[in-house]
Amino acid sequence: MDAARLSRLPRPGEGVVGYPSRVHTVDVSFLAIGLSRMADAALSRARQLGVSHADVRIERIRQATRTFRDRSLDSTNDSESLGLSVRVVSDGAWGFASGITVTPEAAALLAEQAVATARVSRPLVRTPVELAPEPTYPDATWVSSYEINPFDVAEAEKQARMLDLSDRLLRSAGVSHTGATLWYVQENKFYADLDGTSTTQQRVRILPGFTAICVDEHGYSSMRTLAPPAGRGWEYLIGTGWDFDAEIAELPGHLAGHVQAESVDAGRYDLVIDPSNLWLTIHESVGHATELDRALGYEAAYAGTSFATVDQLGTLRYGSPVMTVTGDRETRHGLATIGYDDEGVQAQTFDIIQDGTLVGYQLNRQMAAAQGLDRSNGCGYADAAGHIPMQRMPNVSLQPAVGGPSTEELIAGVDRGIYIVGDKSWSIDMQRYNFQFTGQRFFKIDNGVITGQLRDVAYQATTTDFWRSMEAVGNEDTYVLGGAFNCGKGQPGQSAPVSHGSPSALFRNINILNTVAEGGQ
Repeated sequence: MDAARLSRLPRPGEGVVGYPSRVHTVDVSFLAIGLSRMADAALSRARQLGVSHADVRIERIRQATRTFRDRSLDSTNDSESLGLSVRVVSDGAWGFASGITVTPEAAALLAEQAVATARVSRPLVRTPVELAPEPTYPDATWVSSYEINPFDVAEAEKQARMLDLSDRLLRSAGVSHTGATLWYVQENKFYADLDGTSTTQQRVRILPGFTAICVDEHGYSSMRTLAPPAGRGWEYLIGTGWDFDAEIAELPGHLAGHVQAESVDAGRYDLVIDPSNLWLTIHESVGHATELDRALGYEAAYAGTSFATVDQLGTLRYGSPVMTVTGDRETRHGLATIGYDDEGVQAQTFDIIQDGTLVGYQLNRQMAAAQGLDRSNGCGYADAAGHIPMQRMPNVSLQPAVGGPSTEELIAGVDRGIYIVGDKSWSIDMQRYNFQFTGQRFFKIDNGVITGQLRDVAYQATTTDFWRSMEAVGNEDTYVLGGAFNCGKGQPGQSAPVSHGSPSALFRNINILNTVAEGGQ
């Protein structure tokens, strides 16, 4: 069994807006910019120019990456961006302008440029822009839940921890080389609008990963750690939320089993899929498919539209009755968790799929108003001041069964099947419908018992056939919050962090491809 990854991250419902984050407050160097003065200058000028809506964002994003090869530091990269943007609705059209000069005079000039842009684009607008209403939140502050900001940790300490884990991995039998990456981000945002909302926020997130590589007479094989990225700080690497020491100790054994494993026979199998793999299938076949801009055809050039069109809302049988999926910006340590989105909407939790039926979409304020809804569900996001907010994915999670089966019990109910652990490559069509996914580890199940590893496995299905085949989901103890730092969308392209919670789950009669026989990896 793959016990190293079980029960490491928060369970559903642990976090709500306003949860405590130790003693952390917003970075004083960000506050020192004089956020309110910039907002007042921009909003006052926009009001003078007769706009119906105006908002201001000031963002500072600090990022750092460290890569390691074997026992050495391989590369470092540190970046910091700071900018200011003004967005307006003028005569029913959007206008947007941004810059890197953060002064009241520059803010007022950006307001003028945004209004000028709206006036140029107005003849092209078929339906005037309207925004769903939202309560105002004056002087609101929110800080994500973490204990130790990685930027406050000495560089020598961070490198020493990463190199120690890499060294332990490299000293293990069967490991020829190792690779490791540490990526961490501090995101500061200030938002203010003409309605009176003013929010100041700070988020910290971290992504550590280790890869073991074997080069021998069998060829080249590799295997990564399962630890997901998390909305946590440096404490994640030293024992809070994930046991890296235990996983590093177990990884070489899994790699050795993979090297010796037999190639899978293509055919139909029952699958027990671990959350470390299923999170990515949720992301691609549910998360992207239920973005309303895709369903409406507004988003098409970057990775396509969606088969889950709005005429099917409330009727589309997306999956089996055990399938309930929620969207949220509230889960503690979630990568998409915030206090308020980039349109001033407070974080919420909402239903997307209920008992197998499509019941909701991800929304921003414009799309909510266009659909006749009373409120956005808080999915407006921009990855930097220089980009306009668009509808972006919240944390999208498959809910566990209260009192349901354990992973071991799901496996015990399979006569001929495969237990799939860890994500790897994937492919999905332009309507989020036909797909195939691979994984890190594949365990053969015979008569309810794991009998060894397999390799060269990919599972293939359509989205609805796959989710309708889901017979059971695991209990709360099988639930893990996975995710990614870099979900892409939009033109110009934007990158967003997002988490996906999932329990282990049982799927019946799924088509399995042999990736070597099919000409794949």
